[in-house]
Amino acid sequence: MTDISRPGKIIAVHLNYRSRAAQRGRTPAQPSYFFKPSSSVAVTGGELERPAGTELLAFEGEIALIIGRLTRRVSPEDGWAAVSGVTAANDFGLYDLRAADKGSNVRSKGGDGFTPLGPTVLAAADLDPDALRVRTWLNGELVQDGTTVDLLFPFGRLVADLSQLMTLEPGDVILTGTPAGSSVTEPGDTVEVEVDAPTAPGAPSTGRLVTRITAGSIPFGDFGTRPSVDETQRAEAWGTQPEPAWTLTDDLRAKLASVATATLSSQLRKRGLNNVSIDGLTSTRPDTKVVGTARTLRYVPNREDLFESHGGGYNAQKRAFDAVGPGEVLVIEARGERGSGTVGDVLALRAQVNGAAGIVTDGGVRDLAVVAALDIPTYHNGPHPAVLGRKHVPWDTDTTIACGGATVQPGDVIVGDADGLLVIPPALVEEVVDAAIEQESEEEYIAEQVAAGHAVDGLFPMNAEWKERYRAWRTQQ
Repeated sequence: MTDISRPGKIIAVHLNYRSRAAQRGRTPAQPSYFFKPSSSVAVTGGELERPAGTELLAFEGEIALIIGRLTRRVSPEDGWAAVSGVTAANDFGLYDLRAADKGSNVRSKGGDGFTPLGPTVLAAADLDPDALRVRTWLNGELVQDGTTVDLLFPFGRLVADLSQLMTLEPGDVILTGTPAGSSVTEPGDTVEVEVDAPTAPGAPSTGRLVTRITAGSIPFGDFGTRPSVDETQRAEAWGTQPEPAWTLTDDLRAKLASVATATLSSQLRKRGLNNVSIDGLTSTRPDTKVVGTARTLRYVPNREDLFESHGGGYNAQKRAFDAVGPGEVLVIEARGERGSGTVGDVLALRAQVNGAAGIVTDGGVRDLAVVAALDIPTYHNGPHPAVLGRKHVPWDTDTTIACGGATVQPGDVIVGDADGLLVIPPALVEEVVDAAIEQESEEEYIAEQVAAGHAVDGLFPMNAEWKERYRAWRTQQ
């Protein structure tokens, strides 16, 4: 087994899981890091003392990468090859000392025993870095469960980024971030972390990394900054998540599906929103209504050096199609460029298997006949046989984008039918859909009256007399 008892360097990533970034309320554009001392390493089965006078000792289950060779200035595609092994880690930290460290984490995360590693190192050569899982248990209860599909920055990118500036040496450890679920542990608790590859042959596992928490008895002296906490630190340490401001409920989905996009468009226009239609696209399933919240993917114009650094491996395109979830719509910015495919049959199938509500791209589609045969509706700008790299570089995900002349933000509500696609700001959805349902009810009544022979004057739109008749009709319905 690789000796991990005293690595030369321990480098930890601040935020690297989408679930954790959502919990924190911020998503970094680039990875950032801090150091932990090698003296903080501990083995499985040990005890970790929560210092006297502190209350917020938090656990963070993580995947630890062990560098296997001298590494300097490698590409993201070659970064994983520099990793010899993978093991479980627990990045313990004292929120009581965060203010004193001012971001360095020297004292808050550098204490003796604050970096348990092990118990088994898995050979990196036998693993797919995109198919690893990390789980954490607190007193036997599963509290963290994350996979590398959720990573903001893949492992190869971390190695490449760090090696731009420093030489990574054999035995160095990179802590790759923690998923949502990190919280506070107290004396008497037992924390366990396991890393495994559940889809690999034999489902290899590190086994559980076990740490028992004890109470310290020696207080901090007056010759340094003493521990202190406030409500913000308590909320972050305990993992308190703000209540979502708005959710697309099943009831709202049903309401949106019940009205035409034309009606919704008119209600948006009444509220001053005239530039919320995604224009010029064709649906593979015009008879299927699309309703969902937006996830976004942005392509930039192809430049050979940028495609080399961002186009290969587990790039933004693949990450986006892996991450899109049930009821979500993946919206792609391709600048209206029709000269290559922006999605093909395999990725469209991936979105369908994930339960996505639809795919929207203002670029071309490869394998259009196969994509059109899938159940998932795909709105597109026409077919094209060329691969992505002819015109595009997959750049980033879940940012504000432009698609078909409309601005789309992650979390916007996308509604589409045979007439086209609309982008509805979440704060307006309930108001707009209720008004649209009422509008369609009025239009149904008006159509009945016209069919019965009434003139449209005073009826369309309804004057006071017709509105009174309409209210009586509505009461009878």
